[in-house]
Amino acid sequence: MKAEVDRAMCQGHTLCHLAAPEVFALSDEDGHAYVKISADLPAGLEAAARDAAATCPELAVRLT
Repeated sequence: MKAEVDRAMCQGHTLCHLAAPEVFALSDEDGHAYVKISADLPAGLEAAARDAAATCPELAVRLT
């Protein structure tokens, strides 16, 4: 599974980072989220990534 954040849709609510800080970080510049892991997520982080995607009110987090 890979995670990505649509930066055009992200509004900086920080909920993905709160749900999965190992996967998502926040930009110092604008507070918008980005994915810290560019490769496939380790199996142990997949559930947290799903929770993060579910919490995003803008639906900016995508898992593939």
